[in-house]
Amino acid sequence: MTAPFYVPPEQLIKDRADFARKGISRGRPIIVMEYIDGVLLIGENPGGYLHKLGEIYDSIAFAGVGRFNEFETLRVGGIRYADLKGYSYGRRDVTAKGLANAYSQTIGQIFTHEVKPYEIEVFVAEIGDDASATRLFRIQFDGTLITADGFGAIGGGEEALGETLADQYEAGATLDTVISTAADAIEAVEERQVDDGDWEAAVLDRTLGRRRFRQVGPEEIGAARSAS
Repeated sequence: MTAPFYVPPEQLIKDRADFARKGISRGRPIIVMEYIDGVLLIGENPGGYLHKLGEIYDSIAFAGVGRFNEFETLRVGGIRYADLKGYSYGRRDVTAKGLANAYSQTIGQIFTHEVKPYEIEVFVAEIGDDASATRLFRIQFDGTLITADGFGAIGGGEEALGETLADQYEAGATLDTVISTAADAIEAVEERQVDDGDWEAAVLDRTLGRRRFRQVGPEEIGAARSAS
């Protein structure tokens, strides 16, 4: 009987991490940033047929980069999780923290036990009745759960974006300002201009009703960048 080929666990984990990072780095970046009335999510998405941003529940939004089929599976699963928990207990029991923990466990299990890890990173954002209730969670390809304060980035060039945003982010900025800041940062990293129609953007806006998620169209993006 032939002995099975042995790979040290640390080498196996490293190889899986390198594989996932390469896939994620090819994805166009997404920025999540707080503003005075909520949270902005924005990234380049030419054509816009496959959405990278979406609503999970009343005040919770999702953003994903990497392989579309993998993060879309998580997004749909998150909606089902939120609907079931809201129905079984109450709408206030559905939180970004609970959803992020569920995503972390799922992605971590796949990274550890499956042959191929997910080549994705996701953001989960939640707003409340005031800025102190805002929650931003980033879940990495290995299930690592990170909280973000004010802003965050995932996808290609995320380190450079993080440095740029750290210098430019201001708490309490208007929506027009954060749209312009985020778009400028992405264009600087990509080293090219992006047409207004090639952006995908959405906000969680606490001035809205129970459902606080809304999409931001190219006309609004263009007007915001012109005004800044």
